[in-house]
Amino acid sequence: MGSDVIAKLKEMAADPERVWIVGGASYAGLLKQTGRLANVLLSLGLKRGDRLLLQVEKCEAVLSLYLACLRAGVVFLPVNPGYTVAETAHFLSDAEPALAVTDPDRVAGLAALGARVMALPDLLALAEAQGPDFADPAHGPDDLAAILYTSGTTGRSKGVILTRENLSSNAEALVGLWRFTEGDVLLHALPVFHTHGLFVATNCVLYSGASMIFHRAFQPAAVLEALPGVTVMMGVPTFYTRLLADPGLTGAVCGQVRLFISGSAPLSPATHAEWRERTGHAILERYGMTETNMITSNPYQGERRAGTVGMPLPGVAVRITGPEGPLPQGEAGAIEVRGPNVFQGYWRLPEKTAEEFRDGWFVTGDMGAFDAEGYLSILGRAKDLVITGGLNVYPAEVEAALDDLPGVAASAVIGVPHPDFGEAVVACLVAAPGAGLEEAAVREALRERLAAFKIPKRVLVLEELPRNAMGKVQKAELRRENAGLFAGG
Repeated sequence: MGSDVIAKLKEMAADPERVWIVGGASYAGLLKQTGRLANVLLSLGLKRGDRLLLQVEKCEAVLSLYLACLRAGVVFLPVNPGYTVAETAHFLSDAEPALAVTDPDRVAGLAALGARVMALPDLLALAEAQGPDFADPAHGPDDLAAILYTSGTTGRSKGVILTRENLSSNAEALVGLWRFTEGDVLLHALPVFHTHGLFVATNCVLYSGASMIFHRAFQPAAVLEALPGVTVMMGVPTFYTRLLADPGLTGAVCGQVRLFISGSAPLSPATHAEWRERTGHAILERYGMTETNMITSNPYQGERRAGTVGMPLPGVAVRITGPEGPLPQGEAGAIEVRGPNVFQGYWRLPEKTAEEFRDGWFVTGDMGAFDAEGYLSILGRAKDLVITGGLNVYPAEVEAALDDLPGVAASAVIGVPHPDFGEAVVACLVAAPGAGLEEAAVREALRERLAAFKIPKRVLVLEELPRNAMGKVQKAELRRENAGLFAGG
């Protein structure tokens, strides 16, 4: 196991001048705040292993409470503040948190569900009356640190059990791989209820003694204003496409930045190329998921290959398998992962957990292939694979061809029922501003790029693609909306 998160916090807090948030707390101040919050949690009767559900708008206190829970041994359970009270009911009944902390306007709604609820401002006020010293109990690497719920696009959201070692091992690997140092300043504009903003961003800063500029939401103008004082930015692909749409994005604005990182959803090769042309920087794309933290990354030094997610992290093993077992390099199949980054299972779902592991390897549900140089390409979710006329079509391959066409701002390829082929390939496109896309022209343009069976039988031009909070296209929704497209032949 790498150095525990809290051990790292204490190490960094030994320097009273070390800045945690630019214009805000120092590491020493953060340690005191987490001590006060940990004392409050104990005073409220929470004990080791209890769950604390947090559903608030993004603020610095989320990070303090996350670390306070780690100190106290309380399991941190962040929930998307965009969820309605009805949606949050599932997390309350499934995780049975000892305390739910939320924004003041949500208290009554959660209390009506029978939860013990406290408004975040009230909890922070109680903390101010506590002393900053906290007697941290001994923690082990397998102790439960957090439960993060999956987005639930294919059914009821499942609680992913993450241990202290899952977090610490991944943080140390990423800090080394991405060369974080105490001199770095990270621009943090990601949500903090998700592994990307909560663990990847926060722990990379913490483990290197770096600092962060903390934005409560992603606003292109504010990001562009902040970039000259930043050395690293982490984002999702929509961050980069929205910044590219702003004429204020220039190489000069990015002059102090050493690294742009993208994840949580596929970054199109077209965006990668346009960003490099505009800024002189090659975006580093990596691959991870809630159940595994980060799995692979393009290299810091070396080719950052567009359309791939790089190689496995140190200490992480990745294999490609078919129905009969592991496949040779270059062949497409299911992506499976093993390592200290991999979660312990789904909360209170032992049978589902057993289904997702094979011989100690976690079956990610993603399809992929390694090229000759060891770069991994993600070909899509296994459930998104389109089998048309008995032939496999990987949506990512068709989407890459579509994204290269003039006038295409975004694409999503799905399979829908077809009376003759079983499934038909369907492309859902969003046009670039001022561009016009014609179905026949798009299909004709693909004929030189793709085999005939891969060419979409229909091309739909939409105002926008349905996405979740992290920018992932919700293909299940597109499939539902278009299930009857070929009804009647």
